[in-house]
Amino acid sequence: MTQKQALTISETAAARVKDIMASRGAGYLRVGVKKGGCAGMEYVMDYITAPEPLDEIVEDKGVTIVVDATSLLFLLGSEIHWDVTPISSKFVFRNPNETDACGCGESVTLVPAQQAS
Repeated sequence: MTQKQALTISETAAARVKDIMASRGAGYLRVGVKKGGCAGMEYVMDYITAPEPLDEIVEDKGVTIVVDATSLLFLLGSEIHWDVTPISSKFVFRNPNETDACGCGESVTLVPAQQAS
């Protein structure tokens, strides 16, 4: 039985991450969530040279993504996307565990993913 990947990354996001990592000399994209904002949680991203011992490692579209162990249940099933509009460009999480978001889009309400039966 094959285990489903914790999260995925779109082609456009993968291309952008590769460009950023090449310019910074980083080897991994680290993602997670932290408490904050009016809706309760915020997504966080960083570029790192080595994962922590309990991190989940995901390989997708040529990018190595490190998921913070404490954030894993909140990010299961998510896709990281690179969104470009006429006035901005940013990474966006398409997350099935997101139940609400604040009006300004800076924070979200997340529930842990439910274990499949």
